[in-house]
Amino acid sequence: MGLFDFLKNKGEEKPVQKPASTPAANNDFFKSNPAQPAAAAQPAAAAQDTYTVKSGDSLSKIAKSFYGDAQQWHKIHQANLDQIKDPNLIQPGQKLIIPRG
Repeated sequence: MGLFDFLKNKGEEKPVQKPASTPAANNDFFKSNPAQPAAAAQPAAAAQDTYTVKSGDSLSKIAKSFYGDAQQWHKIHQANLDQIKDPNLIQPGQKLIIPRG
């Protein structure tokens, strides 16, 4: 009861009525469903290849060999941001993730 209700009822307090019944909690959400296994990380891993950088390679050359289009180098760069700070500087021996598609 708020102050407005208290003043409207001239200072009389009315007892709070409880609902007739409370719905039972549905705990099925927290139970695991063995019929539907959790999504595995393998499908994401299967959608990529790896490539070891050789002397003379560039992201555009690698993109050309994997995608047939040198302009797709940014896909390789985005997939390897943790190890490629400057897309113009890749080092021989680096293992790059090559996303498919």
